[in-house]
Amino acid sequence: RLNKNSKIFLAGHNGMVGSSILRLLKKKKYKKIFTKNRLSLDLLNQLKTTKNLKSIKPDCVIIAAAKVGGILANKKYKADFIYENIMIQSNLIHASFLAGVKKLILLGSSCVYPKYATQPIKEKYLLSGNLEETNDAYAIAKIAGIKMCESYNKQYNLNYICLMPTNVYGPNDNYDLKTSHFFPALIHKAHICKIKNKKFMEIWGSGNPLRELIYVDDVAEACIFFMRKKTKETLINIGTGKDFKIKDYVNFIFKKLNLKIKIKFNRSKPDGVPRKLLDVSRAKKYGWIAKTSLDDGFEKKYPKFKKNFIKLLKILSL
Repeated sequence: RLNKNSKIFLAGHNGMVGSSILRLLKKKKYKKIFTKNRLSLDLLNQLKTTKNLKSIKPDCVIIAAAKVGGILANKKYKADFIYENIMIQSNLIHASFLAGVKKLILLGSSCVYPKYATQPIKEKYLLSGNLEETNDAYAIAKIAGIKMCESYNKQYNLNYICLMPTNVYGPNDNYDLKTSHFFPALIHKAHICKIKNKKFMEIWGSGNPLRELIYVDDVAEACIFFMRKKTKETLINIGTGKDFKIKDYVNFIFKKLNLKIKIKFNRSKPDGVPRKLLDVSRAKKYGWIAKTSLDDGFEKKYPKFKKNFIKLLKILSL
């Protein structure tokens, strides 16, 4: 059983979710946390990844490392998304097995489920229909990770768990309008409208698709919670169980920023999946629930974004 002296290897500690997991592990007084940045360990390199894990011999591995992006990036860089994600997770999962790691957490995404899955989406709906075309490469990579963990659990009697969060937001988010997810993109656009006194804000599609959001620290809590749990199932959904229309999120941000402008819908752009709400009853059965409301999450996120906005613009324009 894992304790505060257990060795934990965290892959992807610089990303939004990874940095939140690292903060929380330190806050909870875990003493032996191992991390590597991209320069010191290339996770695409199987030999180096295996050598690294064999030398550490961790008790648990958390895989928060991934190539991620929004609808535009997923459409444009399909080859990068499928190759890099399959390689990163395969190398880490197999290296963990070779290093004798009994407990592993792989973070995925709700996009692994079929485009028109019955709502709310249960874990058993995996592979029951066609995927959303814009991010199928990323989804297939993550499905391969789920099946790999499942297979290693069956063959070697391990407890490798795949947590599938819904749309994650929070500190260290990606605000690049070319590669970000919908919520940080909306915040970025609304902030520009505010400082430039714009009369309207353009958003992609009809604004009608329903989306569920989860604050990043809740995902980090889920990782540490399930890291310490023995589960029968490999796949567990992580969400809030609540969803809203994209245009509702826009109006929420407008209200928060005290913006009185119109929304302009660009219907030539794709909507993506019509609805994506996760059934979180399996996670609840084990005793985990998301704690952060959208209101609280936004209040934690927006001031940091505002403070770093000028710096952010410089980085994005490079």
